[in-house]
Amino acid sequence: MPDRPPVTVGGEPGHVPCAVVPNDRKDSNVRHAAPELSQAQRRAVGELLRVSPIADDLATRFAEAGYTLVLVGGSVRDALLGRLGNDLDFTTDARPQEVLRLVRPWADAVWDVGIAFGTVGCRKRAPEGDDGAERRDYQLEITTYRSEAYDRDSRKPEVVYGDSLEEDLRRRDFTVNAMGVALPQKEFVDPHNGLNDLAQRMLRTPGTPEESFSDDPLRMMRAARFAAQLGFSVTAPVRQAMKDMAERIDIVSAERVRDELNKLLLSPDPRRGITLLVETGLAERVLPEIPALRLERDEHHRHKDVYEHSLTVLEQAIDLEEDGPDLVLRLAALLHDIGKPKTRRFEGDGRVSFHHHEIVGAKLTKQRMTRLKYPNELVKDVSRLVELHLRFHGYGTGEWTDSAVRRYVRDAGPLLDRLHKLTRSDCTTRNKKKAQALSRAYDGLEERIERLKEQEELDAIRPDLNGNDVMEILGLPPGPQVGRAYRFLLELRLEKGPLGREAAEAALREWWAEQS
Repeated sequence: MPDRPPVTVGGEPGHVPCAVVPNDRKDSNVRHAAPELSQAQRRAVGELLRVSPIADDLATRFAEAGYTLVLVGGSVRDALLGRLGNDLDFTTDARPQEVLRLVRPWADAVWDVGIAFGTVGCRKRAPEGDDGAERRDYQLEITTYRSEAYDRDSRKPEVVYGDSLEEDLRRRDFTVNAMGVALPQKEFVDPHNGLNDLAQRMLRTPGTPEESFSDDPLRMMRAARFAAQLGFSVTAPVRQAMKDMAERIDIVSAERVRDELNKLLLSPDPRRGITLLVETGLAERVLPEIPALRLERDEHHRHKDVYEHSLTVLEQAIDLEEDGPDLVLRLAALLHDIGKPKTRRFEGDGRVSFHHHEIVGAKLTKQRMTRLKYPNELVKDVSRLVELHLRFHGYGTGEWTDSAVRRYVRDAGPLLDRLHKLTRSDCTTRNKKKAQALSRAYDGLEERIERLKEQEELDAIRPDLNGNDVMEILGLPPGPQVGRAYRFLLELRLEKGPLGREAAEAALREWWAEQS
């Protein structure tokens, strides 16, 4: 590090001495950081290290073994933003096997699933403090100084270990993630002016964007995720590189793309990230059904911009969430209309129709999510919601029969609550009277469902007779005829409600006589 006096970040007990490592830019000195980054935020790193002995304790073990340990990346960024959780990221000059040797006697649990990429994970519970506060479990990841790059023929990065902190920080995705706090001396290291970029809520790469995205193309999606997650903007060079290099995302495995997309969708402002993916052409490579929604309007302007409508539905669905971010609901809201481009028809009277787009959309949803390696159950749930999202409108505005209500509940199954939210979110009309009428109609449907639930077991609708009863009454052995009879009884139950055993048996015998 250069021989220059440390600069204080914060000015009270618990402050972090700051050894500045400048780059070639004239404004590299963090003493001139933009004022938007408050002194309280700057003290966050020092406060973290002061109240938690975990980092110092671990750093001491590394120092006694002759190694360095640096808190880095998202941990430093989030501490400065006042949003640090229990996950801490470190980097070190110790090789992975040495890291394992140092942490195994110290940590409560150790895992090495990432050791091929130089990362060792562990869990450590903080010691009991004097204030009686609840002891916290910390999840730590310790990664050897490294550099990694993709070649054009491989989906896996080639990991090369580095020898210096400066080299390690330069290989990181963005300057706001290229800051560190060297331990145990607590020196703040910011060679790429990340503090200024953090204050300006700006995403810039330590080197050129082309170098960064060539090393790991997933960083282009990560830019969109950080935009959605943190409300950051990307610089013009970063945006241009995303456009120019969008096709490089094809080399990244579907699993990594999926995980990054999930983080984006579960962020506070997914519209911001999705918009960036679409505008840079990345969405064409990873989720092409979304940019395809930007349909050209017909000459009479009789249908909505389906792309903007879908983003609005996503936002409205988020507003209805009750227990935190819901990935199933958010995916269904984003994808619910992806069948429209394939089903668009211009009718003779000038109208535009999208007949059966929910059926087509469900198939497209299943195909895309399967290609992105989503779990089968998640694919099933999201596809089912897409398929059902128009069911409410299919019954019109008239009074629902008990039979229709039972079928609606039966078809939605455990997804009923999400279907309620999706259906309500799908109303984006600016016509207040129409919106209010739709809302009242759905209020009425929900009330009908609750009334019927009090009278019947709607959540587990079953016929009045089971399969064994059918075989006994009709004298049938196990086989397809029993299945047909059971389906008849289920339809009868949905249509008429609970009948009781005697009436159900009479109806079954009558039906069987007709079949014979």
